[in-house]
Amino acid sequence: MQRLPTYGIEVFLTIVREGSMRAAADALGVGASAVTLQLKSLEERLGIELFFRTTRSVALTDAGKVLFEAAAPAHRDLIYAIKKTREMAQSTTGTLRLSLSRGAYIGALAPALKEFLAENPGINLDLSWNEELVDIVRDGFHGGIRMGDVLSPDMIAVRITPTVKSAFFAAPNYLKVHGVPKCPRDLLHHQCIRHRHLTSSTMHQWWVTQDGQDKLIDPPARLIFDSAAGVIEAARDGHGVGWSMKAAMKDYLKTGELQTVLEPYAKDLSPFYIYYPMQNKRVECLKVLVEFLKDRSKKHPGN
Repeated sequence: MQRLPTYGIEVFLTIVREGSMRAAADALGVGASAVTLQLKSLEERLGIELFFRTTRSVALTDAGKVLFEAAAPAHRDLIYAIKKTREMAQSTTGTLRLSLSRGAYIGALAPALKEFLAENPGINLDLSWNEELVDIVRDGFHGGIRMGDVLSPDMIAVRITPTVKSAFFAAPNYLKVHGVPKCPRDLLHHQCIRHRHLTSSTMHQWWVTQDGQDKLIDPPARLIFDSAAGVIEAARDGHGVGWSMKAAMKDYLKTGELQTVLEPYAKDLSPFYIYYPMQNKRVECLKVLVEFLKDRSKKHPGN
């Protein structure tokens, strides 16, 4: 595709506005020779002269008048667009679109949300709960919140929580019938409820900490869900034993609808991170949220 000869338009318009080459050079903060060279280059690329020149003044040719009448309004619109774009990048007012799982909301954002919204009344959050990993660039998100073990390496990632507590859990009525597992091997004889990742279609791996080492276990699944929330709900209904982030079931633990098992073997999970593409690092609203969550994590390391 042939490129338009637009380089030098700003010099041309400045000469018209200021009335001379030297005055244009002063306005642009460059030497007079640079203005002359840029104008000459523009005329050569257009194939026509734009000014009548004398030693004291310049005047537009007919071609120059045509270019000025069309280019001046377009240049004003361009300046306005650049100004608004810069204001958007620097503004602490606007809407941030974030992709996050239910677990990320409960474990990383929810504890900080009330305080953040109170401190930043000009920032709105547009939150999309997605259990699968989404392409945040393609789908128009400013960023996302996920555990660190599932992040794409081409993203900027900032840690915002400590490691996350996990738990094996089941309903009391299930445990009354099937017994309480005493060690990870006992899970082979229980009805286990597991979670399949939507993005990769692979089963969410179960881990335990045993004898000072992290070990992978793979008990057979009686029920499989495509979300951790489904696992928790099915366990509450008495269908078996599940494993997930402990904070995600805290309400059911308080009411006694669920209880934890195998507590000495529960492995800590990866921390949560807020992540975003390089091109969004100058979005001021996003910077405000990132710094807020990072600072809060330092002040409240246990939350």
